Amino acid sequence: METIKGNKVVLVGNGAVGSSYAFSVLNQGICDEFVIIDLNEEKARGDVMDLNHGLLYAPSPMNIYAGTYADCHDAAIVVLCAGAAQKPGETRLDLVSKNMKIFKAIIDEIMASGFDGIFVVATNPVDILTYATWKFSGLPQERVIGSGTILDTARFRYLLSKEFDVAPSSVHANIIGEHGDSELAVWSGANIAGISLKKMLEDYPEKKGRMDDIYINVRDAAYDIIKAKGATYYGVAMGLMRITKAILGNQDVILTVSAKLDGQYGHEDVYIGVPAVINRNGIRQIIESPLSVAEQQQFNRSVETLKAIQAPFFN
Repeated sequence: METIKGNKVVLVGNGAVGSSYAFSVLNQGICDEFVIIDLNEEKARGDVMDLNHGLLYAPSPMNIYAGTYADCHDAAIVVLCAGAAQKPGETRLDLVSKNMKIFKAIIDEIMASGFDGIFVVATNPVDILTYATWKFSGLPQERVIGSGTILDTARFRYLLSKEFDVAPSSVHANIIGEHGDSELAVWSGANIAGISLKKMLEDYPEKKGRMDDIYINVRDAAYDIIKAKGATYYGVAMGLMRITKAILGNQDVILTVSAKLDGQYGHEDVYIGVPAVINRNGIRQIIESPLSVAEQQQFNRSVETLKAIQAPFFN
């Protein structure tokens, strides 16, 4: 397999998520060239100016500019944050019809530029729009990645870390499935510094009743944040930055992204949040975490939820 070359990243969609992602990338210094494309060219121009004014304090130089779809031709990564935003009371799946049309037009333009890198998709419903990106682009499936449950997993590890008074990096636990209401916590595989969560709860029985609350808080976090401030963007922007860093740094790190299943977990022809090894070529391998019978049933329901929504568009 030929390795994706270059260090150029193009952002399509400069709203709250996109601009937060741009700020994260600048602060991490993870690429040499960063292009912003948005229908609102004036907003893109303003953000470019603002970001460039912070270059003095960034860890490394970066060429940041507003561009057009033609600039995608030599990009290593195109990050898709364009589309209609989730409104209060609206599920991610409610967005599918609106954003499917937007994505078709955008991806046609990007592919016409000669783009042959990796797509990273953030727009909701992310699993379905990642599948659409793969279909519309014709790129190999390993080079189309959705943000999946990377944010849900971060929320899960954060809440568990607070509960057990350790750093989030010491918590190893995943949320998988749809990035949405049918997602599931893999309780059976959760551990803190190698000690299973089951054992931890035996040692701290007073915490057992908190686990359901933690899952509900993870699952419904977006609704709470949207109600409070209109949108979620910092957390997912950091997740997108982490995926970008894993790709450009050829890190072979395992992240819970939206990946296309080909028999893993007993399913195929669906993009869904699962642990996957990410490197310079995109998704190197999907990791099949052992699931309990109940977790497998939950995962099956999550797959069915996604397939039922995408079927009218692709069958």
